[in-house]
Amino acid sequence: MHSANMLLRRIVRSSVLPFATQHGMKKDLFPLRRTLSLSLCLKQDKSCEPSEKLDLDEWKKVMKSGLQEEVSEMVSEPKELSSLAAARETLEMWRLAGRAVPENMSEEQLKTFMECPSKSAKKKYLKYLHLKELHKKNDKRKMDERRERRLEAQDQDSKTEETKKSPFVCLWSRTMDKAYNWRAAQSMIFGQPLVFDMSYEKDMSVREVSNTVRQIVMSESSNRRSVDPFHIHFCNFKDDSLYHREFIKSYREAWDKLLITVTDQCYTEIFPKEKLIYLTADSPKVMKAFDHDKIYIVGSMVDKSIKRGVSLARAKRLGLETAALPLDKYLLWSTGAKNLTLDQMMHILLTLKDTADWKKALEFVPKRKYCDFVNKPVKELKKSLDLISTLRLGKGQEKVEKQFAKNYPKRYKLKQK
Repeated sequence: MHSANMLLRRIVRSSVLPFATQHGMKKDLFPLRRTLSLSLCLKQDKSCEPSEKLDLDEWKKVMKSGLQEEVSEMVSEPKELSSLAAARETLEMWRLAGRAVPENMSEEQLKTFMECPSKSAKKKYLKYLHLKELHKKNDKRKMDERRERRLEAQDQDSKTEETKKSPFVCLWSRTMDKAYNWRAAQSMIFGQPLVFDMSYEKDMSVREVSNTVRQIVMSESSNRRSVDPFHIHFCNFKDDSLYHREFIKSYREAWDKLLITVTDQCYTEIFPKEKLIYLTADSPKVMKAFDHDKIYIVGSMVDKSIKRGVSLARAKRLGLETAALPLDKYLLWSTGAKNLTLDQMMHILLTLKDTADWKKALEFVPKRKYCDFVNKPVKELKKSLDLISTLRLGKGQEKVEKQFAKNYPKRYKLKQK
């Protein structure tokens, strides 16, 4: 039995161990050798039973099958690793060639890339990953920019708060507020009235009413800071209306301290009709000069759809005089409607009141709406241009002659003679 054990050891050393050393499996076979020797020792103790014999052929088959499975597993793992490395090398080559390839790819993404059936599918998958990576980078860059802007805004706010807290700035703002309030208080006694008609709530949406109130707030602040402010009247103003709620949102506690006149009466009940002039863009009468003895009315309305004739119809029902700004006389109008915002109207009226200069006053009209100022009226320019165009084309000469005779009768008579 001892000789059989020695023989078995030689077989293992000569056949199994060299194969294992080639594949790096020598350490795993030492416990098998020990268990084999122990089993043989146990067999040696039970050698008194002659019927039990060691079957070497069966043991060899079992050992060979186990070794083949382990070797196949060890070989499959390096194959996968080598294929992933090859995929990474191809991706690096494509990146150097200038193709759309992502910079970082996970193992799962590499496996899906390798499983793509064709080269075009691989390119599309890489392009998708590349775009996804670019979007992530852009989002991160935008977040960083927003963070920097937020920090800069916080720094500016802290600086402005520090300047506001300085005693000189606080004293200056208080004195200026007192001066402005003193002028507004004087205008309530001696100033020229300016009426805001607050009866257009039904003709506007909630958003338009809020825009109207915002413009009126800007108008009130510019009027309060002017040299000779108007005495502002809010007529046809109803408590708990949409106007009222929006004014409370804007002014808050200062609403009750405003130096203006707020009333639910109509302006025809407060002022004489012969002094009232309703300013509307739809009026056929053009305003020639600012009259300090008249009381001008401005409709508190902002309409996005530009409802024509609403304020003109209201003025006609009340039997009031109307007027429009001479925009065609002084401005070469390009595009857009001739309706101005309430704060622009306030600036124009204040400038006219102080300087009586239409060019300075109409500088507050947005420059996108007109090309330039003109010396002579635009209607005459248009008439002359129409005459030139019709004469060049040779169409409608009789109409042109009639129009020329109507506009310039003396010249037409001389021409006939």
